[in-house]
Formats: sequence, structure tokens, C-alpha cells
Amino acid sequence: MLFAKEVLDSSSSMRQKWEDEVKRVIAKNPDQKENWSTVSDLKINRLYGPEDIKDMDFANDISYPGQFPYLRGNQATGYRGKYWTFRMFSGMGDAETTNERWHMLLKGGQTGLSTAFDFPTLMGYDTDSPKARGECGKCGVAIDTLDDFMKLVKGVPMANITTSMTINPPATALWAMYCAAADLQGIPLTKIGGTIQNDMLKEFIAQKTLMCPPEPSVKLISDTVEFGTKYVPRWNTISISGYHIREAGATAVQELAFTLRDGMEYVEDVMRRKGLEVDEFAPRLSFFFNSHIDFFEEIAKLRAARRIWAKAMRDRYKCKDERSMWMRFHTQTAGCSLTAQQPYNNVVRTAIQALAAVLGGTQSLHTNSLDEVLCLPSDHAVEIALRTQQLIAEETGAANTIDPLAGSYFVEALTNEMEEKAWEYIHKIDDLGGMVAAIEKGFPQMEISDAAYKFQRQIDAGEKIMIGINKYNSEDKVTIPFVEIDDTVETQQIARLQEVRRKRDNKRVRECLDDIKNACRKGENVMPYCIEAVKAYASVQEICDCYREVYGEYRDPGLY
Repeated sequence: MLFAKEVLDSSSSMRQKWEDEVKRVIAKNPDQKENWSTVSDLKINRLYGPEDIKDMDFANDISYPGQFPYLRGNQATGYRGKYWTFRMFSGMGDAETTNERWHMLLKGGQTGLSTAFDFPTLMGYDTDSPKARGECGKCGVAIDTLDDFMKLVKGVPMANITTSMTINPPATALWAMYCAAADLQGIPLTKIGGTIQNDMLKEFIAQKTLMCPPEPSVKLISDTVEFGTKYVPRWNTISISGYHIREAGATAVQELAFTLRDGMEYVEDVMRRKGLEVDEFAPRLSFFFNSHIDFFEEIAKLRAARRIWAKAMRDRYKCKDERSMWMRFHTQTAGCSLTAQQPYNNVVRTAIQALAAVLGGTQSLHTNSLDEVLCLPSDHAVEIALRTQQLIAEETGAANTIDPLAGSYFVEALTNEMEEKAWEYIHKIDDLGGMVAAIEKGFPQMEISDAAYKFQRQIDAGEKIMIGINKYNSEDKVTIPFVEIDDTVETQQIARLQEVRRKRDNKRVRECLDDIKNACRKGENVMPYCIEAVKAYASVQEICDCYREVYGEYRDPGLY
């Protein structure tokens, strides 16, 4: 126990005196709001004290940074050793335009690159596909072949900076391009570092960029984990993503539970399918969380995530390496909290959310730009977003000490509640047969749908507040410069793609694509074949069409 009996007895006596005073105050002011809750509807007490965390054991439940259960962080020195990675999400138009934005951000102090791809690339289609028309470069960078990718990374010190790529169904193809680009620059695969998102379970649950059915989709992910473990040891071959689950309307508890249970599903698949020992690959697993607007709920969520993962890896999967028990995660501020109304409020929202992520111990952070609810971020807006992180790091004092809210009656009690409720969901999914089985039954999809509907009803009724939406509205119009991608970008991109096809050795491309299909049919690891295919200038769609041909295409059942 954290407190001696005499401390609890004294606290109980003082608490009773306080409660009596509260009753007298309420009697004089009967209109006081009585029911307070987080954004996710966790009940918040009027006050927290020693009795709210009296059953905690310091050594097993809190401990110190760098010690199990890693509640207070993986690293013993916290941000005093190194700030989190400042990683702005960037992608727009063609490869040259995005490369310019990358260099602007690096010059401005960004410490890691992060790539957004356009919708055709995300779905595994080339720019000239009939399904892709009108979408080239609109929501990210258009990448069709290695020719585009080499332009994207031009001048980027690939051996010295980590790059995150937000790509899911075609992750094998895009990662193969990164590996090939490094190889063509004479950089060994052992020297490159970064992350591919590569998380298909959350796609089925929430984001819905889909290609093949769940089972082969998970197989392709296990291929990347195996290949990375053997040949690209500094690469995080998956970023298990709660971000999009939260953006779809999940509560903080649902985001926490579904994300971690997705991670457990991947661990089990790699161990079963690839025969790898958990400590061989688990240290390179990474996570990606949303930092929403409820300040303390988000801090508690991130702290609880580390403790849940440490317990799961030790107790479920019998890890021996402490790095296997470390939850390493990137955080992005909540896009779904941004508003087109009074858009400069978004600067404040983002700053608060970023501070919560830092106090929760994130290792990497993206801050949204004020205009992202309207368009791709402008240079001016993205600079403000980057400066937000730099101000938190270097002016606020938030990084001066490790886990500064540890021991707070409120924060520890809320962390415990988040963990308890997340484990309830995890055990429910276990009972359903695992996450793939739960997805096929529609369980997480329906839970999120219900939560999103409930929250919208609360906004409509004024029970939850969004400034500028249902309170403190204003008729004043604020002009925000729009960043728009001209349609000529598509025309030029198609011309480049056709030129690559004309010049490449198409016989060699067909051989490489046949090798990928055969690897799929035989259950072999596809990554070596993908790297050879992209070096021959096979396109993203040509590789993804191999998967569609062998595994079939998935159509979302549209559960409501």
C-alpha cells in the first residue's frame, strides 16, 4: 500500500469534514452542475485523495523510469537525455513538392520525417488508374514507382534521419522502395531507420483503406516483421495505430484497448507463422496514439498504455528482454477536434494536446496545423505547429523532470481506471477468438459506431462543449489561405509514369511480378521479391494487383 493506516485514517476524517462543507455550499447553490465527466464519459469525482489510490503498490504499479512496469517511461533519463522526435506529417502534390516541404521543415528544426501519401497510393493504385482520377496529390504525395521515390528522398540523409511512412495496404511496396533507394545510394539496410504504419487491423476497424481480406493482410505484415528483424534492424516494421480508431469516434478506453489488442494479435501471428521468438522482434514494435482535448484523460491513457503492454509482454508472451516490454509510441494531436469555425482556436487546441502527449511520455510527436480541417497545411501554418512543439520543449519546463504528474491522486486514479476498463475490452476480444475474429463479427466497429453516435448527440445537446461549434459562436468570418493542388499535377504525374513504363525492361518487370505471386501462393516472404520488383520500376499498383489476384479483394460489410 502507498499509505500507512494512520495517514488513511487522518485523510478519512479530513475528507468527511470537507464533504460536510460541500453539502452546505451546494445547499446554498443548488444549480451547481453535479455530473462531470471526461470527453469519453468517464466519471470525474469532485476531489481525489489518498483513499482513491490506497491499494496501489509503488514497486509494482508505479516504480521509476526505465523500470517495470514502465508507467513512468522507458528511458531512465526521460527528456533530459533527448527530446521527443519533432515529426511533422508532410505530403502534397508530387514528389518534388513534398521534398521541398521536407527540406523546409528540416531547416526549421524538425528532427524526423513523416510522409503522407495521396489516396490512390494509399489504396494501391497508380495515378493513371480510372479509380484514381482527380485524386493525385490531393491528400498527400503521389508515388507510383521508384523514380518518384528517388525524387522524394533527394538530398535527405537517409542514414542519419528516421522517416515514418503512413502507408497500410501497399506497405510492402513503399518500404521496398525505401530499401531500394537506400541501396542505390550505397547505404546498407542495417543503417536506415524509420517506421511503416503497416497496421491493417485498424484499417478494418476504423480507417477503411482496404485491399485484401484480414488473414492475408496480417500475413503480409508478418512478412515485413520477419524481414526487418533479419535485415533492417533499425526499422519499426509496424506502427500499431490507435490514432485512426480515435478519429473514427472511439472513446479513449476503446482506443487504448483495441490498439493494444491489435498489437497482441500481431505478436501472436509472427510467433505462429514465422516461428520467431518474441524477444527477436518485439523490441521493434511501435505504437501510434491520438492526443485528444481532454488533458488529463489523455495523459492517463498514455501512462496506462505502457503499463498494460509491459504486463502483457511479460505475462502473456514471457518476454525476457526488457526492450520487448517497452511501449514506444508516436503521438499526433487530434484532427477530429479541429474546427473550420474559428480556426485559430485550433492553435490552442493543438498546444494543449501536444502538452498532454509530452506529459504522457511520447517519444515522437506530430502537431496538427490550424488549417488542416480545411486543406493541406500551408508553410505558415505548419511552421506554427512545429514551433508549438519547440516551445513546449524549450520554454515551458515540461521536459525538465520525468513524469511530473506521477503521484497525483487524480492522475494515478484515472490511469488505473483506464487500465482496468481497457483490460475488460481485451478479455472480451480474447473470448471472441482474437481481434481478427472480433473484426469479422463486427465487434470493435459497432462499439466505435455507438460511441461516435453518443458523442455527437452530446455535442448537439450541449452536454459536451466545442468552442465555436455549440458555445461562443461568432458570425465573424476568418479568411484562411487555401493550399490547393492544381490538376496539372495529375497530368504531369501520369506522363512521368508512362515514360517510366516506356523505358523500363518490361520483361524483367513481368518476371518480378510473377515471383511475387508465387511467393504469395507458397506462403513465402514477399519482401525480397518486392525489392527486386521496385528496382525494375514495377509500380505500386502492379505489385498490389499481385496481392489482389492471389488473395482476393476485401469489401467492407458496412456494419451499422
